[in-house]
Amino acid sequence: MLISVDPDEVTIGMYVHAFKGSWFNHPFWRPRFVITDMDVLERIRSSDVDAVVIDISKGKGPEREPAPAAMRPAPYTGARRSIDSRGAAPEAGTKQNPEIAHARRIIARGKQLVMRLFEDARLGRLTVSADILTLVEDISQSLIRSRSTLLNMARLKSKDEYTYLHSVAVCGLMINFARQLGMEEDAVRDMGVAGLLHDVGKMVVPADILNKAGRLSADEFALVKEHTLSGRSLLEQCDNVPATAIDVALHHHERIDGTGYPFGISGERLSIPARMGAICDIYDALTSERIYKQAWTPSEAIAQMNSWNGHLDEGLLFAFMQSMELFPTGLLVRMRSNRLAVILPNGRRGSRAKARLFYSIPDRALLEAEDVTLTEGKAGDQVVSREDAGHWPLPNWQDMQDALLAGTYRSPH
Repeated sequence: MLISVDPDEVTIGMYVHAFKGSWFNHPFWRPRFVITDMDVLERIRSSDVDAVVIDISKGKGPEREPAPAAMRPAPYTGARRSIDSRGAAPEAGTKQNPEIAHARRIIARGKQLVMRLFEDARLGRLTVSADILTLVEDISQSLIRSRSTLLNMARLKSKDEYTYLHSVAVCGLMINFARQLGMEEDAVRDMGVAGLLHDVGKMVVPADILNKAGRLSADEFALVKEHTLSGRSLLEQCDNVPATAIDVALHHHERIDGTGYPFGISGERLSIPARMGAICDIYDALTSERIYKQAWTPSEAIAQMNSWNGHLDEGLLFAFMQSMELFPTGLLVRMRSNRLAVILPNGRRGSRAKARLFYSIPDRALLEAEDVTLTEGKAGDQVVSREDAGHWPLPNWQDMQDALLAGTYRSPH
């Protein structure tokens, strides 16, 4: 018997028969399978599919009484489809947000443009032409219309596409990040160009090393690290390249604690754009499928980046989280409504993050727990800062945090 369940209701032991919704939101490339581990479960729960069709004759059923599947869609049987210049239409009968089709065209055009840019850079004739500025503007406008659509789609790239679409994705992330910081639009544009060109130096790295599936040798890694120096050299010889782009190309692998490359520069000696570039570069790398690793979910990537002490600029990393409305589970935050909250585990990738309110700052009093969805703009509530539990009268914070996340917290008042 086939029934439809929400992605958040899926559990280990269920037999997936099909996914409802656009193929572009499809988190797997197998048509039917049994869910056997937490990694698979998390990828389904964090996906953008409308519903999961399960076969309870072949696996576990939901705890609730299910409604029969209103429609049994044909199972997904195609091979993985990468974004290409054809901009192929989704399967017949699927409803699609117009911005998805628009974002797909932007990404496809971006891939072709970056391929050409990298070749031009290799030949020493790269220039920031009208085509580049038009692409950056199109990405910028797409983010204004729907920030999550383009950024989520830019993560869906095959291993072979990574070098080129990584540049398109980092362009979008840098634009989004710059707007979060309140930069002027000219600076936002330059940050987009910097994201697009940050890895141009990889053109001088031998392809067999760049695409190697196994661990690099010390000599091979030394060659890869030279792409930052090569990027600076290539961009300095080209026309109309913003100084910000040269800075980011050279320094996006430097680290706050001085452990990065090529120079081991640390702290305030690194510019704001270089620190932003490091964050955007790492986030897209972690959430993309690579030749040598599977993609992490956005939540996994943010949690890991947040755990790296001294690696990234903490203040800018938090601003990046705000720009993505994505925070580590359990983080203590102050909300715009002047209440304290903890960030809840992220559900479906397309849904907004949630926080659990529990403390009134003006009243300095614990409250009954209340869940809120983080929202953009002036409506609703937003995270405005991360907080240290030691600065607030929160006795036994670890136990309180565990209870809040488990849903067992009760106000003592």
